[in-house]
Amino acid sequence: MPNTRQTSVPHALLFTLAASILLASLGISIVAVALPTLIQHFAVPVSTAQWFILAYLIAITAGAMSAARLGDRYGQRKMLIIGLGLFTLMSLLCALAIHPLLLIAGRAVQGLAAALLMVLPLSLARQISHQNRLGAMMGLLGTMSAIGTALGPSLGGILIGQFGWPSIFVLLFALGMFVLLVAMQSKAIPAQAGAAPNHDIWGALSLALALVLYALATVGQSAGIALSPAALFALAALALALFCTIELRSATPLVPIRALAERALAGALLANMLVTTVMMSTLVVGPLYLSFALGLSVTQMGLVMAVGPIVAALSGVPAGKMCDRLGFRVTQRLGLAQMVLALIALASLPRVFGVAGYLLALLLLTPAFQLFLAANNSGVMLDASPAQRGMRSGLLTLTRNLGFMSGAAVMPFFFNLYLPARPLNQISPELLTQAFSRTFVLATALAALSLLLSFLAHRPNTSTVIRN
Repeated sequence: MPNTRQTSVPHALLFTLAASILLASLGISIVAVALPTLIQHFAVPVSTAQWFILAYLIAITAGAMSAARLGDRYGQRKMLIIGLGLFTLMSLLCALAIHPLLLIAGRAVQGLAAALLMVLPLSLARQISHQNRLGAMMGLLGTMSAIGTALGPSLGGILIGQFGWPSIFVLLFALGMFVLLVAMQSKAIPAQAGAAPNHDIWGALSLALALVLYALATVGQSAGIALSPAALFALAALALALFCTIELRSATPLVPIRALAERALAGALLANMLVTTVMMSTLVVGPLYLSFALGLSVTQMGLVMAVGPIVAALSGVPAGKMCDRLGFRVTQRLGLAQMVLALIALASLPRVFGVAGYLLALLLLTPAFQLFLAANNSGVMLDASPAQRGMRSGLLTLTRNLGFMSGAAVMPFFFNLYLPARPLNQISPELLTQAFSRTFVLATALAALSLLLSFLAHRPNTSTVIRN
């Protein structure tokens, strides 16, 4: 049980947890802007270059539950330091990669390390936080996650323009080394190991197989795969069914499938995936609209996209404090309701007001996401027993990254579905604006579904409002 007399968290520990989340999130988004440069440097097709991102996403998603299990078994401090060390080393190796396969392999191992950096801080936050301050802690971690995801494209663009593509990995190496040194010096990180069960290797392998097949299906035949996307989706579904079968029969399952029968937990995890899908679509579809429909230069687009990290930095901690005052359920619903309104604005205002309409919608959307993130994470972790914390933090990371994968692949698919089969620079701004609006009508529906889930997933044991 957490120490209820604790009133503050040591600064070194707080920095380590927040910076670990920031590093893992930055590792997802900073490479996206480098794809055109990497395609030219390695002389590879787009289908190959996509794996510079997908390898990381698949590894961090597949490794989420294993990371939770390792932290419980060998000690969260030890595994967090190992994760930081491995992430830092792989960042350096990626910067020195001389072949695309080496870069893909380095990104995959870096993603496995990032799973530790993403999962363990959530579990540690519940362990070290006083119950009526958990929302503030989750708000801070949510801020770091949002900043890392949104800052990557603009920061990466500046570095690549000045120093070339290896500079983005040199930055990750330098940041990782600094955080690693702080973590090694901090004695406040809980170091105890638990009696966690043996690792579910077959469950981990079948989950990884399902994710790889899903990624191949979303990339489609452009990846040079002979099978159609429909066939790959079917194989991914079979691999997922195999994973569920293994988990149901395992004495020590990686994912306790029966625990997902709890309506509140299942609803929170599904909402987490849907909302993350929506937010990732703004990072993928948004730049296409700003560039080809509104005619912004790369610099102008970077300035517009920088609004997201700024608003996230300002709104994350206040969102967590609001969660502590109002209770996670009320805060979650307020955040989702505001997201629905913001996405309606994003689908409609740019058609009338252009960049100003886009910015106004973004100013509504980002703090709404922070409210949801702080409240949803708090709701999942609040009543978790010490034996469940690792599992629940792993599930949060797993569903979050499934949302990232879907937002990076499925939402652009729908955007392109509404457009003629021509290069984007040959399509009129009117058609691009129409496709953008329709895509975010779909995103609005996903946010509305998440809001509905928050009402259906009633938690009678945690209905009491948490107050400072």
